[in-house]
Amino acid sequence: MRKSFYHYLMKYREEPPRDDLAAFANHAFSDHSFPKSSEDYNELCQYLELNGLYLPSMTVFDDAWDKYIEEIS
Repeated sequence: MRKSFYHYLMKYREEPPRDDLAAFANHAFSDHSFPKSSEDYNELCQYLELNGLYLPSMTVFDDAWDKYIEEIS
């Protein structure tokens, strides 16, 4: 069974965050509405576009998604 994007992202959590990816992971962890079980790019992208005010740019998500896909492939 594949791990969800959220589960993958959690390995980048750190305090203080050293980069945008770590900051994204920290914020996603604190976001109780984050779609934690999703493996779907479109669902996650739509959620973050509407609710991810903590992202400086959607590029942070896209880069993290690319790493996720590379790891699970």
